[in-house]
Amino acid sequence: MNIILLSGGSGKRLWPLSNDIRSKQFIKIFKKQGIPEENILKKASSAEGTAQEEIPAEGAAQEDIPGKGVSKDEGSGEDAYESMVQRMYRGIKTVDPEANVTVATSRSQVSAIHNQIGTDVGVSVEPMRKDTFPAIALASAYLHDVQNISKEEAAVICPVDPYVENDYFAALGTLCQRAQESSANLVLMGIAPTYPSEKYGYIIPKTTDRFSEVSSFKEKPDAETAAQYICKGALWNGGVFAFKLGYVLDKARELLGTDCYEDLYSGYSGLKKISFDYAVVEKEPHIEVLRFNGIWKDLGTWNTLAESMSESSIGKVFLSDSCENTNVVNELDVPVVVMGIKNAVIAASPEGVLVSDKTQSSYIKPIVDRIDQQVMFAEKSWGSFRVVDVNDGSLTIHVTLMPGHRMNYHSHERRDEIWNIISGTGTVIVDGMEQKVKPGDVVTMAAGTRHTIIADGRLEVIEVQIGREISVRDKIKYELEV
Repeated sequence: MNIILLSGGSGKRLWPLSNDIRSKQFIKIFKKQGIPEENILKKASSAEGTAQEEIPAEGAAQEDIPGKGVSKDEGSGEDAYESMVQRMYRGIKTVDPEANVTVATSRSQVSAIHNQIGTDVGVSVEPMRKDTFPAIALASAYLHDVQNISKEEAAVICPVDPYVENDYFAALGTLCQRAQESSANLVLMGIAPTYPSEKYGYIIPKTTDRFSEVSSFKEKPDAETAAQYICKGALWNGGVFAFKLGYVLDKARELLGTDCYEDLYSGYSGLKKISFDYAVVEKEPHIEVLRFNGIWKDLGTWNTLAESMSESSIGKVFLSDSCENTNVVNELDVPVVVMGIKNAVIAASPEGVLVSDKTQSSYIKPIVDRIDQQVMFAEKSWGSFRVVDVNDGSLTIHVTLMPGHRMNYHSHERRDEIWNIISGTGTVIVDGMEQKVKPGDVVTMAAGTRHTIIADGRLEVIEVQIGREISVRDKIKYELEV
């Protein structure tokens, strides 16, 4: 099974847990749960990657009160939670351990993808946003030209961030198999509606069979019209569909002038900005739809996300019994105490603090657009960083490296750096000289010094950057022979 996960979007609607680098699909907010034995077809397999990257500097893209709070430090643990992308990847690999998964995304998300699901996953990087057709064409060409997947093989396109259960992943396999065998050029998944939504387009099937030819498509309607569609058997269009690679590559050559991965990538800025629905789906006469009756939720706002949280609070949180319908997520190392609050969502992170009525939380984006702040937390392929302090002339960062990972071998022209080892062991290389480090050791690098650090196990470092111009652009990378 070939799966292309579409991972886009910015971090506006789930602020302060998301930002320009950390989109909603990377927030670890779902309690890990074992998959029921009867639903497991095969056991999942995974691999941990060893990609390397440097820490961004400033400007880069985080008591006895009766209640029901859960403290991360008192039993739950960070590893007890997973993100949308981890949940999606795990579900696919559980159904089909041999599934070939590729993520179509922007460059800013590559590190987070490698951090959360390893490097045993394909990544098709969009140089810039160009809507869904160029992104899907590029990813399809990546599968064919880079991964050597035959044009006769089918691939499934699906968003990375819906909330789904185990039957959804089995349905992806069914969708892929149908696209492989059917004479239809496209096979869509139609979601059985649970209410007359105004947020989705609708697919009108010709029959009520599990597989049906598509009669027509309807744009996002008002609630009354949506109810009429549903009475006629309409299905939500969740943006999940399958095709043989050759079909989309032919469309790419026809509409974009080429189906070659290198040409599409190098010429991406000049490609037409066009949606896949408009460019392909609305013009294709041979389309089938698979009716999916399972759970499928678009978690695009704090309100909808809170509905899918298995716990009312995550992190160091103390909720009094007087609270009702209130969800709290705390990523800080200080306790959050909530008393007597009703119908609210509260979120705290290095980026800021949100306290909102659940309904009003859907309108957060215009407010966040006015906030001008550097990214305070991000997960990278080698680990993570969290900005601790920002001053004129200095920046302090808490860095965590995963076992066996390292930063790029690099130097800075306009800043000095000081590394304080606080946990774990590793090896520091400064201008070619190696030195083992342990907790309590301090390493100083003057501007112009080439340096890197390699973690033995989990390694934590307090990095202090000192200089008049602290910027991500002040970095020169070098090859390192180890």
